[in-house]
Amino acid sequence: MGPIELKRPAEFLRTHLLRPFSALADFFYPPACSVCGISTGGHRGLCAKCWSSIRFIERPYCEVLGIPFSHDLGAGILSAEAIANPPPFDRLRSAATHDHAVRDLVHGLKYRDRTDLAPMMAAWMLRASDETVERCDALIPVPLHRTRMLSRKFNQAAELARHMAKLSGKPLLAATLIRVKRTSQQVGLGAKAREDNVRGAFAIAKGCENDIFGKRIVLVDDVYTTGATVAAATRVLRKAGALDITVLTFARALPEPI
Repeated sequence: MGPIELKRPAEFLRTHLLRPFSALADFFYPPACSVCGISTGGHRGLCAKCWSSIRFIERPYCEVLGIPFSHDLGAGILSAEAIANPPPFDRLRSAATHDHAVRDLVHGLKYRDRTDLAPMMAAWMLRASDETVERCDALIPVPLHRTRMLSRKFNQAAELARHMAKLSGKPLLAATLIRVKRTSQQVGLGAKAREDNVRGAFAIAKGCENDIFGKRIVLVDDVYTTGATVAAATRVLRKAGALDITVLTFARALPEPI
């Protein structure tokens, strides 16, 4: 065995031993677009058409709510919504608007058990986090109630948070925040009904208070719509002594096109 092979055994294993198995897998499960299924050059990717339909949320945007502006208004500018109704969290960041291919990715993960999409989605979220993940003390996913967890078998927010923790090296506190009230589905409810639905739904798990006190937390969810769910969760974290709270979602519903 040559010196390069001795120096990099893992690379040697991937190159010389696993490549045939990878080729065989590609033969039976050829790379395809994660949204529409058309053939692509690699796994966990999107075709050109689906990729072009994604509207990533980039600066300039409101420093608090992450609402994109049509043009740059200067550093630290807030949206009218953030001024009129300040949220309980410190800031919100999202990777993309909740439409077209992004909606299909969310539905694939959430309703069709496409957990294979989570690594790609988490990487996009990490990029959109505005370095808040890099500065945080821990990642916390918005939890599901135990009865819904039994029926769905996994928590999509926890899947996204797990992969972000793996990519960033930050601690994942998946059991610190719990949902103590079984709520109705938020889909189809108005803003006021959503607030009522999640009121009193969350709590800090017994003995986990020190996970939160004085910490910078990134609260992870798949979609931000009216903000009722993350607002309710944020209030519990704030009451437990969280120093700083960023809400980070994969998708964000916007009332008007960017």
